[in-house]
Amino acid sequence: MLGKGVLKGMRVTITRFWHTFIEDLRFFPLKGRASQEALEYRQRADTKGLLTVEYPEQKLEMFEGFRMIPFLVYDEDPEKPRCTACGMCARVCPPQCIWIERDKTPEGKNLRQPRSFSIDATICMSCGLCTEFCPFDAIKMDNDYELGVYKRDGLVFHQDRLLRPVEHYAKIHPTEHALKEEEKREKAEAKRKAAAARKEG
Repeated sequence: MLGKGVLKGMRVTITRFWHTFIEDLRFFPLKGRASQEALEYRQRADTKGLLTVEYPEQKLEMFEGFRMIPFLVYDEDPEKPRCTACGMCARVCPPQCIWIERDKTPEGKNLRQPRSFSIDATICMSCGLCTEFCPFDAIKMDNDYELGVYKRDGLVFHQDRLLRPVEHYAKIHPTEHALKEEEKREKAEAKRKAAAARKEG
C-alpha cells in the first residue's frame, strides 16, 4: 500500500508524543520535565515517553574516559606548572596543534617551564596522545564540551586558560589519578628502601 511506511512512522511519533504528555502530567506536574527527577526517569530502560535530555537545563555526567581539549596540570602554584616545556607533546601531536615557547632567564638561559603554551581547538582531534607521551604527567584531557564561541580565535587556548589544579584532574579522572598516585608512592618507597640498603651496606 502506498504510504504505509509513512503511516507507521507517524504512528510511532504520535504514540511517543502521547506517552510523553501522559508522563509529564503523571510524574512532573510541579517540577517540570527539565528537573533532575525527570532526567533520571527519562534515562530508564522502561520509559515510554521522551528519551532526550532537555539541554541545557539538564546535563548528563561525563564518563571518565571522555576526551575533549587537553589542559595543563599544576600542583599548588599556577606559576609553576608540571610542564617543563620539553616539547614531547608537540612532537607526537598528529595534527600539530600544540605550540610551546620555553621560558628564559634575563641572561638567556633556558628554564624548565613554558613561557607560552597554546592549543588550537579547531585542529585538535582529541586523540590523547599528548597525555600518553608526557613524561611529567603535566597534560591531561579535559571533559568540558561547552566550548562554543562567536569568533574562531576564541578556540585557540593559551596557557592561562589551559592551567587547571591537580584537584580538577582528580575530580574528572579519579581512577587514573589514583593509579598515578599509587605509582608515585611505590617509586618513592622503592627509592627509600634502596637508600636505606646503601646506608646499611
